[in-house]
Amino acid sequence: MSKKFALLISVLMLSTSILWGCTSKGESVLKDSAVEEAGAVNVYTDRHYDTDQELYKIFEEETGINVNVVEGKSDELIERLSREGENTQADVLIAADAGRLYRAKEKGLLKSVESDILSSNVPSNLTDVDNEWFGLTVRGRVIVYSKDRVNPSELSSYADLTDPKWKGKILVRSSSNIYNQSLLASLIEQEGAGYAKEWAEGIVNNMARDPEGNDRDQAKAVVAGMGDIAIMNTYYVGKLINSSDPEEVKVGEQVGVFFPDQDGKGTHINVSGAGVIKHSKNAKNAVKFIEFMSDKKAQGMFAQANYEYPVKPDVEPSELLKSWGEFETQDINLSKLGENNKAAVEIFNQVGWK
Repeated sequence: MSKKFALLISVLMLSTSILWGCTSKGESVLKDSAVEEAGAVNVYTDRHYDTDQELYKIFEEETGINVNVVEGKSDELIERLSREGENTQADVLIAADAGRLYRAKEKGLLKSVESDILSSNVPSNLTDVDNEWFGLTVRGRVIVYSKDRVNPSELSSYADLTDPKWKGKILVRSSSNIYNQSLLASLIEQEGAGYAKEWAEGIVNNMARDPEGNDRDQAKAVVAGMGDIAIMNTYYVGKLINSSDPEEVKVGEQVGVFFPDQDGKGTHINVSGAGVIKHSKNAKNAVKFIEFMSDKKAQGMFAQANYEYPVKPDVEPSELLKSWGEFETQDINLSKLGENNKAAVEIFNQVGWK
């Protein structure tokens, strides 16, 4: 082999190897050539679960479309998409919480999609009013209680959490957490801003400590006796119970799950959802990808392996989720969580919810 030819081969190999790279956090980095492949879909996602990775592989096998992934926090991905504009390489955004999906829509990052499959698989209340994003999984924001110290017959609604009987007993994340912002946004939609402010103030008065940590930390604090009840997402209880860490399993087994009914108006739910990027170079593949993630196979895997409720009505929840019982959900379109987010943040600031 001539030196010239050997050098050419080396250059070609190097060029191929840098089409994809990794950041210091191990996140995939898309390169320009990736978006030009007819058989590719480039996904920006804040989900980092083994279940999702398995689904990407199945999608690739069934369609021949390569799934290229960039992982990061939702707000960072949304900001990145804003900076990239028309030059973005992304085709799909997946984000946890309808409030974040709403932010992406408001920034003009998503496009409307017409799909009979998505219309059939995803209920209208879990879909953006303009079809710019679609729910993929559901989580309830519930009351988690100490089995040793709380009788579930004492629990009822979100409103009941403001009762003086819970003073010094409630554990919850900070007001900067999008899950809490969306919960309050739902109460604004159902009951009005005045009621929502009174409710938030009542929760602050009954807190066992200043907000800190994530949802799992609230359950751990309940078991440690720092408080008797916590406001949490159902998904995290499932993760604790099925954790590889024996100590987390103990925590999961010592807490119960209660679905609060807001004066007959249901339990607050939220979604992880997906939308097609406005400037997607592979829009058809992007739609196929979201359709796949909303269909029976993917929905079943989300339910069984990731402890999330399926959005597709004819897919059963896992046995663990069934064991917590059935519940009614709030009858509002989740787009309202984003629309009321600013008002919710203002209320949190007014009542001193840290």
